[in-house]
Amino acid sequence: MSLIVTGSIGIDTIETPAGRRDNVIGGSSIYFAYAASFFTAVRLVGAVGDDCPPEVFDIFRDRPVDTAGLEVRKGSRTFRWHGSYLSDINQAQTLKVDLNVLAERAPAIPPQFRDSRYVFLANTHPLLQQQLLAEFPRCDLAVADTMNLWIQNEPQELRRLLGRIHGLVLNDAEARMLTDRTNLIQAAREVLKMGPRFVVIKKGEHGCLMCSADDLFVLPAFPAEQVVDPTGAGDSFAGGMMGHLAAAGGYSPAELRRALAYGTIIASFTISDFSLGGLLRLTRQEIDDRWRQFAAALQF
Repeated sequence: MSLIVTGSIGIDTIETPAGRRDNVIGGSSIYFAYAASFFTAVRLVGAVGDDCPPEVFDIFRDRPVDTAGLEVRKGSRTFRWHGSYLSDINQAQTLKVDLNVLAERAPAIPPQFRDSRYVFLANTHPLLQQQLLAEFPRCDLAVADTMNLWIQNEPQELRRLLGRIHGLVLNDAEARMLTDRTNLIQAAREVLKMGPRFVVIKKGEHGCLMCSADDLFVLPAFPAEQVVDPTGAGDSFAGGMMGHLAAAGGYSPAELRRALAYGTIIASFTISDFSLGGLLRLTRQEIDDRWRQFAAALQF
């Protein structure tokens, strides 16, 4: 089934206890699209400036990712983010951010993309997410990501978005902020009252929680002895999750559980190297091998 992602494409500078990397490829839609491409074909929509390094256009060359929606804007500059994990490997500290092209109009949706049935609205302004969602009248599953900035500054637009989507992905701190609930199960149930049919709460090294009207599911993270760079782990998680759901053609409770496990596995590879390094070397066979190892470890 057709899967499309809209979101940021950026240039990152990253500092972690494992080292520092300057001007590496980043952005929510980049991580998502690469992760999802292990499961299904992906359509990518996003905008960059004319300063965007050529590597961005090469990374999907051997992947089933259609970049017809990748827009290069003359006179604009690409989104840039400088983050540090030196004080806490589980929490990024933003040292500098230049929205650049992300502060401009939303990217155009190519006409051939408008029949997309599975839509992921990666983190951006909730008003833009609503505008983009309106471009897909045949959508069967729409899932969005969000962040604390929009919860704090755009609560009304975020509430409107939540009334129009099927699923929401956010982290534990954001879930507590959105609902004013400390207990994550209570927080998840409050989110359901806002409109989505299911909510996925990411808990970093502690895994994730999924809640719907019919199911409550908690999954641990895949054990990692060393974390090199957590950047993009959440977006890769979402890519693995949505990639599996699009390939499966539905989001029953059973498929959602499998999707969360695949997302967890993909994220465990992402954190093993800086930027996309952990995904660029990855094969579907390695994903399936780790899936079986993960499944075996959860049986008791």
